[in-house]
Amino acid sequence: MHTVKEAALITGLTEHAVRFYTDKGLVPSVQRNQNNIRMFDEESINWLHGVKCLKQSGMPIEVIKMYVDLCLEGDSTIPQRCALMMEHKEAALVKLEEAKRHVAHLEQKIALYQAILEHRTPDTTNPGNWDKIQHMHCDVFYSPSVSPGSLNP
Repeated sequence: MHTVKEAALITGLTEHAVRFYTDKGLVPSVQRNQNNIRMFDEESINWLHGVKCLKQSGMPIEVIKMYVDLCLEGDSTIPQRCALMMEHKEAALVKLEEAKRHVAHLEQKIALYQAILEHRTPDTTNPGNWDKIQHMHCDVFYSPSVSPGSLNP
């Protein structure tokens, strides 16, 4: 049997994470001794490794809990667990596309800053100065359906 500290060392998790995961019901085989201290056997360590793996995939705690509950029901839930993984993959792909858009936007911003640093364009990056430069880059600052003059404070 292992203490929280030992379980953390074995799994590479923090002690806080080990406690958090057990409190969320993600380690169903965790036991408590006569002093109500968490004790981890090999099965509990395996659950912690599994939770760590799912968490590293970006899976939210609520979904990991669903996965754990399905595992506890047995092999009959393999199709549901597979579907859960496919849904998580789709959500990750959506986030990946969003991250790609963020990177593209940041690349544009960096190019703008480089042009400013090289004195090829005035500084349009400071919102405190936008009232003086609304005519510049208004397509970036305002959506096409809203003109700068129609914004209500």
